[in-house]
Amino acid sequence: MKPKHIGAALLAAALAAGLCGCDVSLESQNSEAKPVIYLYPEEETAVHVTLDYDGELTTTWPAYEGGWDVTARPDGTLTAADGSEYTYLFWEGVSDTAYDFSEGFCVAGEDTGEFLRDTLAEIGLTPREYNEFIVYWLPQMQDNAYNLIAFQTDRYTASARLTIDPQPDSVLRVFMAWKPLDAPQEIAPQTFAPFAREGFTVVEWGGAAVG
Repeated sequence: MKPKHIGAALLAAALAAGLCGCDVSLESQNSEAKPVIYLYPEEETAVHVTLDYDGELTTTWPAYEGGWDVTARPDGTLTAADGSEYTYLFWEGVSDTAYDFSEGFCVAGEDTGEFLRDTLAEIGLTPREYNEFIVYWLPQMQDNAYNLIAFQTDRYTASARLTIDPQPDSVLRVFMAWKPLDAPQEIAPQTFAPFAREGFTVVEWGGAAVG
């Protein structure tokens, strides 16, 4: 069954999902952000990553001590100085960033997994990346009647600034703000620019449940 989401260019059938009025304003409340950062250099490379976050970091893995220093391989494997291996860099924090819900999607809870798979693939995540995203977020979303979802751009990147050395050639930062709904709400659809992976590529995904 196709996802019953509102406003997705992916699936024309979703236009019949049913709409009602909605306040499409900025939503701000303490939010938990759970991004992971993948590093894909063209050859084995020592990489230094720093995060300038407008909030409080609550968890990092590996431990964030003024930054992350890892050796990255083209397959995305990261090795720390002590020899420990990681799939990605993880951080979690709490902030009061005002997320933008003027555009997005309204998705039936039961259709959220399929919606995320199709939409994240369109945005540019690989199956490995979007499946890890879905496994993390779907348990919190699938049993809701509906989910209001808006993928953030400037509001997220301005509040969580990454500096990466050496500088990557391609960067994709995917951040989903969402909240559960008891009934469908109307929202203007989002569209996404194509993403090309060229050279040293950095990909990040994360999200925030907005209360």
